[in-house]
Amino acid sequence: MTAFSKMHGLGNDFVMIDGMAEAPQLSAQQVAALCDRHFGIGADGIIIVEPSPRAECAGYMHYINADGTLAQMCGNGVRCFAKFLVDNGYVDRDAHELIADTLAGPRPIRFTRSEDGSMAQATVSMGAPILNPATIPVDRATNAQTPGGVPYVREIELDSPWGSFAFTCVSMGNPHAVCFIDDISALPEDAFVDLAQRSLATLDVARIGAFFESHPVFPEKANIEFATIAPDGITMRVFERGCAETQACGTGACAVQVAAVLTHDAPRENDVHLLGGTLRITWRADDIVEMTGPAACAFTGDVDLEAYDE
Repeated sequence: MTAFSKMHGLGNDFVMIDGMAEAPQLSAQQVAALCDRHFGIGADGIIIVEPSPRAECAGYMHYINADGTLAQMCGNGVRCFAKFLVDNGYVDRDAHELIADTLAGPRPIRFTRSEDGSMAQATVSMGAPILNPATIPVDRATNAQTPGGVPYVREIELDSPWGSFAFTCVSMGNPHAVCFIDDISALPEDAFVDLAQRSLATLDVARIGAFFESHPVFPEKANIEFATIAPDGITMRVFERGCAETQACGTGACAVQVAAVLTHDAPRENDVHLLGGTLRITWRADDIVEMTGPAACAFTGDVDLEAYDE
């Protein structure tokens, strides 16, 4: 039997497995079965907590999407990863910061503790946004420049069965395509699951997001965000690459904040409202994006991994 923790960041949930002594090798079939919400534990992905080859890092976050594909980075996942390390004694009891190793590189994290010493909230330094289309990757030429002169792909029009959508492309260690819906009434009726109320909340993200996730313009697929901007911040929904729609996406919130600054002259610090709650995202003047939010443990248990390989 293998011990696991079920953790989440604003409802974006993960099966956490301690691989610090010995990391299990999971097949794509095992991952999909464990993440199945009817026959498995249920999650958006699996995170195996492993030792890092980098001396400065507290551990390596091996993150696998629910469909069995490897992911470079996950913002909500890295907060859960930090909480797992803190709560299980892998960092000093007096520490309030650590560095997490990921496929996208090291991520410094500051965190607060509850009275019992467990991690309550974390601020993750997510690094600088990547705007080079070849690195994101997106198969389009740059068509705009940031105020600092960095070329990027801004609001490219992509056709779909529901009309044309304009996407700004950003990588936060994984590819994102952000669409701001400025006029919800301009979308056709079949773009909504509730025709009586056209809004971002009733947008048919399951179908529209899936269509664009695997659009040929994204050679490695992409996370697809739909967002609106209001005085109290940015509201978004996300279809995550390899997962479908999720309650929250930390890297997606960061990408949306960057795109909002570039395309709508939004403030460089915003509350980003997701289905599962709110993240505070700051795009600092030194180009670093910071994400602040909670992480929680829902329950722990033991699982027979071999039973999920049938």
